[in-house]
Amino acid sequence: MAEPDAYSKEMSEKRVAPLEEQPVELTPLDAIPKGRWERSWPTIACGAGLFSDGYLNAIIGPVGTMLQKIYGDAYTNSTAQQNVSSIVFAGTVLGMLIFGYTSDHWSRKWSLMISTIILFIFAALCAGSYGAGGSLGGMLAALTAYRFFLGVGIGGEYPAGSVGAAENTGELKAGHRNRWFIMFTNFQIDFGFVVAALVSMILVLIFTEDHLRACWRVALGLGVIPPLSLMYLRLKLDEPEEFHRERMHKFPMWLIIKFYWKRLAVVSIIWFLYDFSAYSFSIYSSAWLSIILGSNAPLWKSFGWSTVVNSFYIPGSALGAFVSDWIGPRYTLALGVGLQGIIGFIMAGCYKWLATPENVAGFVVVFGIFSALGEMGPGDNIGLCAAKTSSTAIRGQYYAFAAAFGKIGAFVGAYVIPVIQKNAPNEIRAGQDPFFVSSSLCILAAFMALFLLPQINQDTITFEDSRFRTYLEANGYDTTTMGNHNRQTEVRPE
Repeated sequence: MAEPDAYSKEMSEKRVAPLEEQPVELTPLDAIPKGRWERSWPTIACGAGLFSDGYLNAIIGPVGTMLQKIYGDAYTNSTAQQNVSSIVFAGTVLGMLIFGYTSDHWSRKWSLMISTIILFIFAALCAGSYGAGGSLGGMLAALTAYRFFLGVGIGGEYPAGSVGAAENTGELKAGHRNRWFIMFTNFQIDFGFVVAALVSMILVLIFTEDHLRACWRVALGLGVIPPLSLMYLRLKLDEPEEFHRERMHKFPMWLIIKFYWKRLAVVSIIWFLYDFSAYSFSIYSSAWLSIILGSNAPLWKSFGWSTVVNSFYIPGSALGAFVSDWIGPRYTLALGVGLQGIIGFIMAGCYKWLATPENVAGFVVVFGIFSALGEMGPGDNIGLCAAKTSSTAIRGQYYAFAAAFGKIGAFVGAYVIPVIQKNAPNEIRAGQDPFFVSSSLCILAAFMALFLLPQINQDTITFEDSRFRTYLEANGYDTTTMGNHNRQTEVRPE
């Protein structure tokens, strides 16, 4: 296997020609005769479902706050308080692994359709959660179970939707491909977070705090609209052309592992480090929100400020989409996470001045820049790196493993950070120590991205497929069995 630098040099200097053994010469994806909408809508249909994931993940925070207001200690002191919000992690990891397998072995389109149906069904069931005899324990148990299966649907969107979006961008204009992938993947997740907080605020204003039982159910119920709105587009969707060309029917797992394990390990560790760090940084938003709002603020105002916090993600994600095309995902990721780590160190060092009302306005600005950098760098580009550093034949499983490892990082961070705080010698150190740790991890992730990730250019997917075919042939694998031969596109005469 070529080292990353050698790979980057080879990729920038030449394009590997299609193998002679292929039955026909393949047309470059962006040369297949199609209109602009024909090229664009498959990327939208595959990726835009991640808005559902952002909304359905984020809405449980406000819903938990409402349940606490309604049921008080009966909810706060129950195991359900943690389970309702965290069980979706387990479901998401399981969904990623299941649909990563089915999207490679079976179908990108139908894996995506099934995950969409799961999202629709369990979002509706969450809104209608009910316990036997109207008991609180039964209702929370039902909500926890439904959230787990909702997580399975969310997990399916990553390997099936994001991978399909990445492959469909190959038909778009060179120089614009990364931005469109990002705008219909990570940007959609961030937008879902903003909408979840905004919808919660509006619903509380409509229903008032006297009718929160209706409010939290409507908030969850609105989660059925995004997956339902994409059902028709996804039903009309065809498999990506790249998948038709490169699909494997027999998977030589040992050859695949030998070829990709190093690169997959790098992508997975970076994703783990980023998700681990992202959790601890969210503590800062809680700190300044409590300063601004005090203890007796109305619920709608709390949700309104949460909307402001989440809105910081939007400009960073939009900027990262364009920077990724200009300098490449590898350098954009390293730049964003490196600067984020530096600002995290500054924020940690200033922590004892941070938690004061007179300094909170300045901190909000710094926190906004910090959050935007996180989205510009790893938020936008780690999924793009996972989607484009492997061949089409095994991309679903490759992406699913990396994404699942990232989710495990977030889950680990949720348990490790409180332990760090608990063992701190004083209150100031309890605020500082998690961020010194997490900022260090950000710097480590920046170095790993800069020195261990390969360069990703506009035609990386096509190049990687040819590179993988060459490797397989050199090791005795019959590449003529790959692809759906009846779908291969012949070169049209000039």
